[in-house]
Amino acid sequence: MQEQHVNEQSVNAVPNDAEVGRQLTALTVGMDHLERRLSRGHGVLDSEGLLPIYLGDSLVPPLELSDWDAVHHELNALEAQTAAYPAGPRQTFLQDMLRSLRTATRLFEGEELSFREKLEGLVGVPAEPISEERLMDMHARLETLLGEAGYRSGTLAERVHRWEAEGALDPSALESNFLELMASAQERTDRMIYPTGDYTMRLNMVRGVPFTARCNFSVGQMDLNADLNFTRSALKHLVCHEVFPGHSTQLLYTLDRAKTGESTPDVLLCTTNAVTGCVQEGIGDQGVHLLDWIESPSDAIHMQLRRVRSATATSAAWYQMGEGWPEARVYDFLERHSFGQRVWMEGRIRFASYSFRGPFIASYWFGDEAVREVRERVTPEQRPAFIEFLYGQMHSPRSLRMFGA
Repeated sequence: MQEQHVNEQSVNAVPNDAEVGRQLTALTVGMDHLERRLSRGHGVLDSEGLLPIYLGDSLVPPLELSDWDAVHHELNALEAQTAAYPAGPRQTFLQDMLRSLRTATRLFEGEELSFREKLEGLVGVPAEPISEERLMDMHARLETLLGEAGYRSGTLAERVHRWEAEGALDPSALESNFLELMASAQERTDRMIYPTGDYTMRLNMVRGVPFTARCNFSVGQMDLNADLNFTRSALKHLVCHEVFPGHSTQLLYTLDRAKTGESTPDVLLCTTNAVTGCVQEGIGDQGVHLLDWIESPSDAIHMQLRRVRSATATSAAWYQMGEGWPEARVYDFLERHSFGQRVWMEGRIRFASYSFRGPFIASYWFGDEAVREVRERVTPEQRPAFIEFLYGQMHSPRSLRMFGA
C-alpha cells in the first residue's frame, strides 16, 4: 500500500519547471535546425527561421532530431508533463506554446493549413477582423486628437496626411534624432525596467523591404525602411519597439535571467515565431507607454494612429488571406481605413502573403492589446511584479492576461 501511494505521488507530482523549460527550449531550437536542414531554404520558413534570434547556444543546445516524427514524440512527452501542472499562467502558456509548435510542425511537414488554422493554432489569436465599430471608434479618437492639435479641416485622411507631411523629419536628420531618442529611452528603461548597461544600437537605412523597422540584434543595428517618411514621434515609437524597452531589452533581460537561473530556460525563446511572438510585439508596441513617455500632442496622435494602422492591417490580412479578397480591394481597404503611406500598405499586403510569417501580422494588434490591458490595470505597487512577469517569463496572450489572477 505504501509503495502504491509513493507511485501515485510521483505520477501526480508537479514537473520540474526548469527542466520542462530546458526541454521546450532544446526542442524548439532543434526544430528550427531540422527545418533549415531538410528544406535547404525552400520550405515555408523565410530567412528568419522559427527562431530568428537565439542567444542560448552555451546554455541550452538544440535537441538532435532526425525527422518530424521525432518532433511529434517530444511534443507528446511535453504535453503529458504540462497536464500535471496546476491551472494557471504557466500551464496555460505551455499548452498554447505546444499547440503552436505542433501547428508549425504540421506546416514544416508540408501540410496545407488555412489562414484560420494558422492564426488560431500558430499565432494563438482569434481568426477574425477587427470590427468596423471598433475601427470607427479609433478613428473618432484620432479625429479628436488631430482637432486639438489644430488639424480641423478636410477629411480625416487628409488631416492625417497633412499632419505626417508637416512633421516628417528630413532624412538627413534621422540619425541624430535616433541617437537622441535612443539615449533618452535607455535612461528611462534603465530606471524603470532593467539596467541595459552599455548596450546600444546604430541606425541602418534599408530599402525595398516589407517592414517598417527591424531589430537586427546580432549586428547591433536597427534597420529602418528608408522608403518611408517618419515624424519624430514615429521614430520614438520605433526606438521603443525595437531597442529600449522593446526587443533588444527583452533579449538582454531574458539572457541575464536564464544565466542566473532566475527564469526558466524557455525565456530564451522570446523571439520564436510562435505564440510568444504576440507578447514580444506587444511589449514593443507598448514600449512608449511602459516608459510613460507620451510627452506631446504629436506623441498622442502617433500612438493612436499606430493603433488604427495595426488594427487595420490585421483586418486587411484576414480579408486577403482568410476571405480571398483580391489585392486591389485589400489596398483600397487599407487606404480608406489606415491612411498609410503607399510603401507601408504594399508592405502589409506582401507580409500577409508569406506562408509562415504572414499570419503573424496579427500578433502586433493582439499582442499590443494583451500587454495594454494588463498594463492599464497594474497598480504602482504591482509594477515590479508585472515587469518580472512580462519580461522574466514566457507568455501567450492568454497567460499574460492572467497576471494577478
